[in-house]
Amino acid sequence: MVATIGQIIGKINPGKYAKNAKELLKEYGSPADIPADKVEEQPLSQHGLVYDSSSETLEPIYFFILDMMNDFRLQTEKLEDNFASSPGSGHFSEMGQRATIMQQQGTKILGDVNTVMRSMLNLVYDLKEFRIRLSQYDDLKTKNREAAILALKQVWMDKVDITKGNSSIKAMALGQAGFQTLIDAFLFAKDVKDIDKIDLNDRVKRILRPRILEFNDWLNNSEKELRKRYELEKSYLQSQVNSLKLYARWAKPYLKAAAQLEMKDMDKEPALVKTFNTIMLQLTLFGKQQIKADEEAVAGNLPKEFEKKKLKREFYACTLVEFKFRGIPQRIAQQSHYAFGGRADVTFKSYVLNSDELAKFKEEVENSDVDDVMKLIEGSTGQSLDAIQDEIKFFMEDKDELQEEQNKDTSNPFVALVGGYNKKSGKEESKKEGPEKKETWWPEKESYAEANVLRPLAEEKAKELDFRIFDVYKKAHGMPSYT
Repeated sequence: MVATIGQIIGKINPGKYAKNAKELLKEYGSPADIPADKVEEQPLSQHGLVYDSSSETLEPIYFFILDMMNDFRLQTEKLEDNFASSPGSGHFSEMGQRATIMQQQGTKILGDVNTVMRSMLNLVYDLKEFRIRLSQYDDLKTKNREAAILALKQVWMDKVDITKGNSSIKAMALGQAGFQTLIDAFLFAKDVKDIDKIDLNDRVKRILRPRILEFNDWLNNSEKELRKRYELEKSYLQSQVNSLKLYARWAKPYLKAAAQLEMKDMDKEPALVKTFNTIMLQLTLFGKQQIKADEEAVAGNLPKEFEKKKLKREFYACTLVEFKFRGIPQRIAQQSHYAFGGRADVTFKSYVLNSDELAKFKEEVENSDVDDVMKLIEGSTGQSLDAIQDEIKFFMEDKDELQEEQNKDTSNPFVALVGGYNKKSGKEESKKEGPEKKETWWPEKESYAEANVLRPLAEEKAKELDFRIFDVYKKAHGMPSYT
């Protein structure tokens, strides 16, 4: 079951906004462990309006209240926007067709994203192989030169000389009599002069001389070509990343539109009869207004100490407006959209939240099922892109790291005493430590002044603000109300 916004607020501060706070705390121990859908809402104040007219549209109600909240200097945002049509209505068919078009467009672009992704993965693996090969060339300039030469000779025999077929070194040594020493002699000899020093028969020496010359020539030229190829593939990988970002940006609007056109599951809603022409809308607006302690102290609403007193957190008077529409969709003549007339139930609720509670409230809303569709969209376009971006950053910064290794000063023997050579780069240390675990936190307990002086004032302000919005709209439209 999806928790309502009021239930989420009740979870954050059950002592104030949950009727069953004692039972929940007794069962679950702390507010952080309380399931939000178990909370029984208890706002500071609650007022309701009912408007029922099948001939007039419902949009003016929403926009009048939205504009009025802005006029009262509330910072307003929309938290919920859900709808469901009865299966037999024309609106259901129309929305289904639009959602299908968006899904098809998004799926097509995601197919291109997957193609680019596969190409990038192949490039990443190629670059890793190039990096291993280049590390052998880098070892030629270090104390490990002999080992690097032997490794490169093996590569040359496996990749270059093997193309000669039966006349390759390995084929002759392993398949022809009299050439068993050819591989060992090739690995031992550094240049043509070394061949004369080895106790070998003339046939082996005649084969070995051109192969040593060929290997040395390959050694001088292959490094340059390999580094060029490495740089080219890095550049190509970067261009592929840019293409992937572009495709992801193109796909995102279609996926979001498709998600927004999806209908909410309201099978248990009695107003949605399958063959009726009916639509249900659920909208929630959340507005907040900061209570400035210094200004209230100057106005005499708070003790004078609050004029210069620095508080740990700010307090906000909050208004939650919930709309529940039951409408009859009517297609406008010669146009592709609908007008909605019907019954609107509008509920105004007031709360007081401090800045810590607001931050936790935002986190809980994002973690709830209210935002689950947006998470799937971000996962399909953003997370894979982030993983590839980590790889591209690694290869873009790779050159600088290798240069630092080569330029490292090893002339001072006392550096080793303080662990200078064992110190790893920040990048390596971060990899070793692994990803940071996101710690769960909960708003701290308020101080005496906050809980017993500032919060009561904020609660009065919140209730007054909530009632003013309710009362102004009621008097302006002459609507019946309920509380």
